[in-house]
Amino acid sequence: MITMKRVVWGITGSGDLIHEIIKTMRTLEDDPNARLTVLVSKAGEQVLRLYGLWDMLHTSFSKVLKETNSNVPFIAGPLQLGKYDALVVAPLTANSTAKIAHGIADTLITNAVAQTLKGNTPVLLYPVDQVDEEVHTIGPKGEEFSIRPREIDLDNVRRLKEMERVSVVDSPLLIPNVISQFPDKE
Repeated sequence: MITMKRVVWGITGSGDLIHEIIKTMRTLEDDPNARLTVLVSKAGEQVLRLYGLWDMLHTSFSKVLKETNSNVPFIAGPLQLGKYDALVVAPLTANSTAKIAHGIADTLITNAVAQTLKGNTPVLLYPVDQVDEEVHTIGPKGEEFSIRPREIDLDNVRRLKEMERVSVVDSPLLIPNVISQFPDKE
């Protein structure tokens, strides 16, 4: 028997692969066996607006929650208690990666990750800065440019990979498959 997967999907303030990430989220939302709650950081909202995706996010997903502060809207408790099957954060900025890697929980999404990891709900992260090479990306106006992650960013991603109940993916396209492998809640 296939059971419903309840997923909270956090979006932080990175535009890297944002169109692919939204497309992946929509694929999950269209799955009758999945229910998505979207959690958007303050910086995530800014980036989504820059890329012209803010309104589309609201029309594509039935439940979109926007950060007011590190605990509002209140999602950490339900995540910690296992009311959801997974917490996904994609994209995950270098800033939020560093905070999670070092135990700082001062934003809605970093607090959600910290509190979720105190329970048994798995956390799935897609940090945007995780390869030691030049990365080509597209800005909000379609402009192409390249960036190269700093060594400290790569170190923080390595720390995430060592954390218990944290899965790190190198492509947002892998997320639905990884979620399907998480155990069902009873």
